[in-house]
Amino acid sequence: MKGCIFDLDGTLFDSMNVWGDIGPDSLKKRGITPPQGYAQTIFTMSFTQSAAYTIERFGLPHTPEELMREWDEAAASSYADKVRLKSGAREYLAALRERGLKLGVATTLHRRVYHPALERHGLLDLFDVLCGADEAPLPKSSPEVFLLCAWRLGLKPDQCVVFDDLLIAAKSAKSIGMQVYGVYDKASAGDWEEIKQTADGVILDFRSAPLPK
Repeated sequence: MKGCIFDLDGTLFDSMNVWGDIGPDSLKKRGITPPQGYAQTIFTMSFTQSAAYTIERFGLPHTPEELMREWDEAAASSYADKVRLKSGAREYLAALRERGLKLGVATTLHRRVYHPALERHGLLDLFDVLCGADEAPLPKSSPEVFLLCAWRLGLKPDQCVVFDDLLIAAKSAKSIGMQVYGVYDKASAGDWEEIKQTADGVILDFRSAPLPK
């Protein structure tokens, strides 16, 4: 492998609880009690799809862009101040850099959300490229963001290893010839057995992640 591509939510960042709260909290502010299963439903969707679904289901007088902006502002605050790294993440990224690998981020987050968190944790200098929803707005059921990240790294897909916690992302990256390591996160624990079957390898945290010789 010549490059590694990392997801952020649930992979490098222990952050999925942020997104589990944002949608329901926005409903509560409007006097709406979130129904059972709502958070799990929007968890499987892209950001745009989640906003459109929420507006239609609850009859909110907003455009998807307006609701996404509200959610982004709430997420950006949490990312800037609260979100933590997964165990061993910083040390693993530094070790890959020392070995000369190219590193990229492939996320469905907008830059205004994730950039402050990368900066706060001192990770910006470790990455060669950052690719997110600003450049590749499709959900990870499409390999668009992975292809863009590889291209910006100057690599072919089969020269890259993707680290992601989501089954749909693992399948998408595999479909274009990338190697995949599944990263355990409690938010996607229900898919863990299938992730193990789909990915080339799995890790519980980055303390056990493989290093090239």
